[in-house]
Amino acid sequence: MTPQRPREADAIPQLDGMPDGIPAAVEPSVSLPPGAGTLYAALDLGTNSCRMLIAQPRGSQFQVMDSFSKTVQLGVGLEASGRLSRASMTRTIQALRICQKKIEKHGVKRMRLVATEACRRARNAKDFIRQVRRETGLGLEIIAPEEEARLAVISCAPLVNPRTEQLLVVDIGGGSTELVWIDLSAVPPEDRAKSIMRLHRGFQSQGEKSARVVDWISVPLGVATLKDQFADVDDDAARFALMSWFFEENLASFSPYNAENPRAGFQIIGTSGTVTTVAASYLNLRRYDRTKVDGLQMTSDQIDLVIREYLSLGPEGRRTDPRIGRDRHALIMSGAAILQALMRIWPTDRLSVADRGLREGLLYAQMSADGVLEDGPYA
Repeated sequence: MTPQRPREADAIPQLDGMPDGIPAAVEPSVSLPPGAGTLYAALDLGTNSCRMLIAQPRGSQFQVMDSFSKTVQLGVGLEASGRLSRASMTRTIQALRICQKKIEKHGVKRMRLVATEACRRARNAKDFIRQVRRETGLGLEIIAPEEEARLAVISCAPLVNPRTEQLLVVDIGGGSTELVWIDLSAVPPEDRAKSIMRLHRGFQSQGEKSARVVDWISVPLGVATLKDQFADVDDDAARFALMSWFFEENLASFSPYNAENPRAGFQIIGTSGTVTTVAASYLNLRRYDRTKVDGLQMTSDQIDLVIREYLSLGPEGRRTDPRIGRDRHALIMSGAAILQALMRIWPTDRLSVADRGLREGLLYAQMSADGVLEDGPYA
């Protein structure tokens, strides 16, 4: 699970602490009078967690009014049985009831509530969706991997450097990892962030001077599913190495895998609980502070330093480390294995850390479709 956001924390930080030239994408949360504007909800039910944002359009951005995040471990046992367990469905429905109460409290009428890899894979997913509707009144939809990747990409657009010509966006989830490689070389530098936003229409070409998706892939290995693959390996360091190499093997069909790519003009943006936890550990944050993490740039050496420290701590040390957190310690090494593989394949001087993802993408897409973003980036 992405480290918990402090109470009243912004969904996207202000310019303080952000790299030069990167705008804030969401204004800070504030209390507004009832009826001040239409509220939108976005819910992401993943393999490991259930997360929701309720927000209001503000200019060309949006303002978060309420949020929810809870580890539900929906995918526990899925790797072995192919089914969602009764216990995991019960935990998840309890969390969804809280979401339903928040939606009702705020009078939200426009919402999109999506489920991802665990529900894509489970044989009893349709039965679970019907049960959710029956017990909470919420209508979940299972989205395809391409849409999940696309929504994660557009949420990261504000972190795109104007000098970036080749962009790799990586979303490490609980059950899958999405990678999208985008060629921005034909886009004027001042328009590169907006050209990423326009991908809400789809990954097909949008024109001669538009962002071009070179390739994308959804690897059915996330922090939970990769961990399950090597649960029988007792040695901590050996398990980590096996996970990292196994993940890399699953990237063989991704076309940029074997391509020669220049380091200049290349940017990786990572969005996930793994990436934000590594960033928080590097900053030695004993209490997670999103405004310090989102938009942070880390070098390969800094990431390696944190991962080596995780390995030296061992399972018990990671469990008690306040920078990792109780909800993340069991999954951090599988996520770190994925991150290490990516930095090994595409060596770059910096990784841009994004504490944003599917929920923010869902909000932007809904608001864009409704035409409520003033001078919005989707034109």
